[in-house]
Amino acid sequence: MARKVFFSFHYTRDSWRVSKVRNSNVVGTYDKSPFYDKAEWEKIKKSGDAAVKKWIDEQLKGTSVTVVLIGKETSSRKWVKYEIAQSIALGKGLLGIDITKITDREGNVEAGPGTNPLPAGYPVYKWNNEKGAENLGKWIEKAAKDAGI
Repeated sequence: MARKVFFSFHYTRDSWRVSKVRNSNVVGTYDKSPFYDKAEWEKIKKSGDAAVKKWIDEQLKGTSVTVVLIGKETSSRKWVKYEIAQSIALGKGLLGIDITKITDREGNVEAGPGTNPLPAGYPVYKWNNEKGAENLGKWIEKAAKDAGI
């Protein structure tokens, strides 16, 4: 049975970069939650904070690892913070991946890395410099093992 992985990210700003991670061959071997579309996310957000929390909690059910895809502004996002806190509270494996050097829709990369939103002690990898497409599976398995899963 494939491991179920929750991906946390700043939807509006980083969805293009995230799609490159999502479409990598390594991610294809995992059950991914959530990769939602803009219309679904906007509908959930319009329903209010309680609805968003409920939706996130439902998406986290059955997952063993949360991967935070860190862009330039990810650390400031309210729901990313909530997803991280819930993942820790539920004892999930947790890791971050800097995606700022993945090109955006126009072929640009960020000028510098985003601020790490994870508490001290959790690993953060660099998608490009540390060969994320080759190593994501190893990173996920290490996070699960570190969490005792």
